[in-house]
Amino acid sequence: MSMTRLPIIGAFLSVVALGGIARAQSPDWTEPFPPFRIAGNLYYVGSKGLASYLITTPAGHVLINSDLEANVPLLRASVEKLGFKFSDIKILLISHAHWDHDAGSAMIKQITGAKYMVMDADVPVVESGGKEDFQYNAPEFLYPATKVDRILHDGDEVKIGDAVLVAHLTPGHTKGCTTWTMKVKDNGKEYNVVIVGSPNVNTGYKLVGNSLYPGIVADYERMFHVLKSLPCDIFLGAHGAYFDMEAKYARRKDESPAAFVDPGGYARFVADKEREYRATLARQRAAPAP
Repeated sequence: MSMTRLPIIGAFLSVVALGGIARAQSPDWTEPFPPFRIAGNLYYVGSKGLASYLITTPAGHVLINSDLEANVPLLRASVEKLGFKFSDIKILLISHAHWDHDAGSAMIKQITGAKYMVMDADVPVVESGGKEDFQYNAPEFLYPATKVDRILHDGDEVKIGDAVLVAHLTPGHTKGCTTWTMKVKDNGKEYNVVIVGSPNVNTGYKLVGNSLYPGIVADYERMFHVLKSLPCDIFLGAHGAYFDMEAKYARRKDESPAAFVDPGGYARFVADKEREYRATLARQRAAPAP
């Protein structure tokens, strides 16, 4: 969930009734977007506003981000439009434990039988259906609790077929926020891929005096250190707006990955987010104590 400044992830919030609960969300979260190949065996299968990725191998596939429950049919349609079977998804991963990225996990597990793998510090949130989240634990933010099959730790590898993904703990936005890296080969060239979890400090986040997350500042500092250390050719993230997906998709030609090769854009994005974080931290430290 990334709502620091909503123009980053969509236009305006709408209110959707789910089970009698009013839930705020950006309209583009459920707006279909054409699925496409990014590079090699890496595909985009998410909505216009919520990014999901399919990594394909002869041994089965990996899906990153289950998104909203309402998005599961969209995800399935996108996977099948690319010529793959939804039932061949063997591993389900997430960027972080906010409902807009993981609420559909229980449904996808039920449909595909995929093994659900989550970073250790986000496991209590996922398995409680959001109740253990330090910020978004009100009824409107909850979702079906989902059993985690493998608890991941910083630096763990997720392997299937010839695909290897590395889980990097980049905490702050959530305690177990995960940035995924992998290498893909396309037309004889190898690319370093970075899929950013989220560097945002959302509206309402307490960086100072947060009793539910006393280590939040240290975790944001760690996150920016890690992001700045990662080699990046292809820059992706949990929301398409992070990496200017729509503009890059429009420039894409003949399924070439060239439009998505953007190490400079990655460096600027991380630097901009770090400046936003430091400005927010300075404001909160300067504010009078309640």
